[in-house]
Parts: sequence; C-alpha cells; structure tokens
Amino acid sequence: METENKEVKFDPKLWMQLVEILLRQKKLLIVVILFIIATSLLEVIFPIMNAYAIDTLASGNATQSQFTTFIVSYFIMILLFGLFVVIYLHLTGVIENKFAYDLRKTTFIKVQTLSFSYFDKTSEGWIISRLTSDIPRISEILSWGFIDAIFGITSIIGVSIVMLIVNYKLALLILAVVPILIVVSNYFQKQILRQQRLVRKHNSAVTAVFSESINGAKTIKSLAIEETIAKDFTETALRMKRSSIHANLYSALFIPVVVFLGGISSSAIIWYGGNQVVAYVMPFGILMMFTSYVNQFFQPLREIARLLSELQMAQAAGERVIQLITSENDVVDSEAVINEYGTLLSPKTENYPSLNGEIEFENVGFYYNENETVLDNFNLKVEQGKTVALVGETGSGKSTIINLLCRFYEPTSGTIKIDGVNYQDRSLGWLRHNIGYVLQAPHLFSGSIMDNIRYGKLDATDEEVIAAAKQVNAHEFISKFAEGYQTDVGEGGGRLSTGQKQLISFARAIIKNPKIFILDEATASIDTETEMIVQNAVSKLLKDKTAFIVAHRLSTIVDADIILVIKEGKIVEQGSHKELLAKAGYYYKLYTNQFNEAANSSVLNKA
Repeated sequence: METENKEVKFDPKLWMQLVEILLRQKKLLIVVILFIIATSLLEVIFPIMNAYAIDTLASGNATQSQFTTFIVSYFIMILLFGLFVVIYLHLTGVIENKFAYDLRKTTFIKVQTLSFSYFDKTSEGWIISRLTSDIPRISEILSWGFIDAIFGITSIIGVSIVMLIVNYKLALLILAVVPILIVVSNYFQKQILRQQRLVRKHNSAVTAVFSESINGAKTIKSLAIEETIAKDFTETALRMKRSSIHANLYSALFIPVVVFLGGISSSAIIWYGGNQVVAYVMPFGILMMFTSYVNQFFQPLREIARLLSELQMAQAAGERVIQLITSENDVVDSEAVINEYGTLLSPKTENYPSLNGEIEFENVGFYYNENETVLDNFNLKVEQGKTVALVGETGSGKSTIINLLCRFYEPTSGTIKIDGVNYQDRSLGWLRHNIGYVLQAPHLFSGSIMDNIRYGKLDATDEEVIAAAKQVNAHEFISKFAEGYQTDVGEGGGRLSTGQKQLISFARAIIKNPKIFILDEATASIDTETEMIVQNAVSKLLKDKTAFIVAHRLSTIVDADIILVIKEGKIVEQGSHKELLAKAGYYYKLYTNQFNEAANSSVLNKA
C-alpha cells in the first residue's frame, strides 16, 4: 500500500491540500499575518533611521528637539517591535498545536472509516508512523514555515522597494544574485527530497519492526529468536541512519551556499558604495543603510531557503499523510443512502428501519485477487431466527461469507438481501448496528470491564451492563475482582485470561440486542469448561435471532438449524446435524474424526 513517489519536484498541490487544513484557523492566521507585516515594516524602517542618525544627528547640525524626537521614536519602535514579535510567536505556537490537532483528527477519523481491504494491504507500522512521526513534523514545519515565509517575503519586498528608491545601482548589486540562488535552490531541493523519501520509507520499516516486536513479544521469547529480531532491526535502523546522514548533508550544504552568495553581495556593496562615499557622491549613512539591508535581504532568503529545505524534507512525510487521508474506500454508501441514514460517524439512527433477520445471498461472487475466485455464483437463503453453521477447510470461504454479510467487503457480483432489500440500499451504520460479532481472538480496549461491555451499547446503564454479563455467566468471575466491573483490563485485555476476555466480548455483543449474531470461531481459543458455559448462555440468547456460526469444533454446532459444509466457495452439503450424519458424507468424516480424537485425548488424560 505504501507507494513511492518518483517525482523529485516540490509539489504545490500536495501542500495546498495540507494548507486547506491549516486554513481552518483562518481568523487566527489573519491576526498573525497582520502582526508579522507590522513587524517586518518596523524592521525595514530601522536602517533608514540609523542612516538619518549618522548623516543628520551625528553631523552636529541637529537641534535638541530633533535629537529628542528621534530617541523617543526609536524607543517606541523597539517596544512595538518586541511586543509584536512576542504576540505573533505565541499565536504561531497556538496555530501549530491546533493544526496538529486537526490533522491528527482528520487522519484518525479516516483510519476509522477505511475498508478492511486497506488494512489487508497496509502494515500496522506504516499507519502508526503517519500518526506518530509524520504529523508532528508536518504541523511544525507548515505552521512555522507559513509564518516565516510571510515574514520573509514581506521583509524582502519592503527592503527591495526602499533600496530601489534610494539607490537602484546598489540595489541591483544585491538583486543580481537571486537568479543564481534560484538555480542552486532547485538542485538542493531535488536532492533533499530524494533522500528524505528514503528516510520516511525506512522510518516506516523501523516502526513496523518495533510494533511487531512488541505485539509478538511472547512469540519471540518462546522461539528464542531475540538475536534474529535484533539483527533485523539493526539492519533496518542502519538503512534509515545512512539515508538521514545523506539528507542532512545536502541540507547542511544548502544554507552555507546561500550565506556565501550573501557575502558576495555584501562585498560588492562595500566596494562600490565605499568608492561612492570616498568620492562624496553618496552619504556614509546610506552606505551603512545598504549594508544593513544586505543582511535584512539575505536573512529572510536564508530562512526561506531553510524553509524550502525543510519542506522538501517534510514533503515525503506529507505525501504519506495525504496518501492516507485521500485513500478511497472500497465499501461506501451511496449519496442517497447517506442523505437518508447518515454516515458511520454521523448516523441518523432515527431513520433506521427495523431489521427482522431474513438473509439471502443471490448469485454472489467475490475475489480478493482477480486471479483467485473465492465465491462464484453463491446462493443461500436463511429464514429469520435460524442458526446457520459454516464448516469446512481453511480457505474454503467461510470467513468470506461472514465478511460479505457484515459488509466488510462488497460482492464483486450478485446481491445480498436482508429482509428482501439489497443491503446496499441501507447504510453501513444500520447494518452494523444490528449485528453482534464475536471473534475467535477477542480484543478488549484499554479501560475497565464496565467500559468494554458498554462499547456494545454506549448509552447502556450500569444495570444493563451487569445484566449482559450475567447472561453469559461472566458476572461470577467479574465479582471476584477487588474492583469488580471497574477492574482495568490492561492493554488489549492483557490482565485477563483468554476465556475471561471472550466472555466479556460475548457480553459486549449481547448488550446491543442485535438481530443478527456472528460467531467466528468464537469458542476455539477457550478451554472446554468455559466453552460449556458460553454454549449454555448462547443457546438461550440465539432464540429468535438469525445467527451465523463459523466453527472448528463441530460439537458446538450440533444444535444448529442448518449446517453448511463449504468447499472451494461452494456448498457441498447442507442439512441438520442428524441429516448430515445420516448421509455419511464429508461432514460425517469430519465429525467422526473429531469425535475419535476427543475420545483418545480423554483416555490419555485419564491415564
């Protein structure tokens, strides 16, 4: 998913997309710009007053009134200059933080609404790197860079106008180096951008290794592969270090080149202007004013050069953030559906129609890759309130059927209907509002047990949460904790056992009272005792609910209304548990094999 931009030019379109987010602080930016313009104009006036002091006040011909007026005016200008600088620096800091907030919020919301296919193709480290590394870099450079650019441009324009009015020949000696500076800047910008793209690419890889090593810490230790993982990380970090050094080298060379060009202008001014002063053609104060303007002209140019360098360094980060923000979803509601039912983040729940639970797959086709068809002309009709079990080998298409039902992916052909209506004519929010999904590997969010169950129904009362826990027989173990329902589950639920996490995830699914239940290998990772507790609870809860159960342990689905045996995306056997056993086909072999394995395991355990 991470694509590399081969262009080495500064991309105005990219930055305009980011500036659009920055311009959400439009009023604050206008205030800051006004203070910046005032500050830069004051800075342009100081050399003029210095020239006046040298040529008029220091000549001995000035009156006391002129001297006093000059001192008071100069002092007031210094105070205003300092005050304006403090104000615009403070406001720029505010803009930076607000911009970072807006960019993080925009990016995070985008991540929440992206389709499953995006996460299939994009590593966790790549996404985390955008949020934790690229956004702070962009917000700092763009906010301060925007302000520095305004200050620099205003200063350069002001200085250029005054110089051309006072002495155009001296002004041209300064302006003559600008074309050379443009050529030099263009070269360095290309080199810096090329290296920074490599840096950001390697940074994503470093973040990915970090993430994988943390998430897989137990696996790494159990396999004793710490040395291998450390070696992989070292090699990845070394590649990032080399790219960073090259990028910093070009950046370090860029500014001295600009300083050198400024030095040439200063030398030319002193040589030509000095001769003019010696020949009494030009006052000494004017020469001093121009030497000050050389610095005031090239200092903003150096800042702009630095800014361009940093923008090139940040462009690689900006490209990745914009790539994430502008990523297209594979699963989206139509405009008509959005107008009627709202979006996932802004739902119009009052318009949601009721859902009964009749489900029909009509000539459905699907593939993850065009060359690998998973479902082809798949048909299935499930009546309201029926429990359907899906069994079959890994890769047979069981999870794909569930993913399509939940609309995590769109069918590539055919139609899926709920209560006789194409589910694409209803909103994603409506569908998922009516689905209770329990995964094989339960995921809990950091926080309390109470909070985790309440995620199923955000407006649930404490009493409703406790009632849901009791329904799945989780109340007993929760009550044994010192803090009860306020017990912190830890990151990912790490402080609880797998069985406890699964019971909480069941309670979370149940509390919303969904019309459709999805149990995707929901009991595969828990012990037999906990499984029996769950099964007893689930059998009661699934009454009058349409349920789809993906099961590995066939003993858990003997009471299902319909059992579908899936092979290569097709239904090869269908019926109740008794009917399929009577056929003595594929299901019969699967069930008897598991039954014999369980019996042998029981004998061995007793022995």
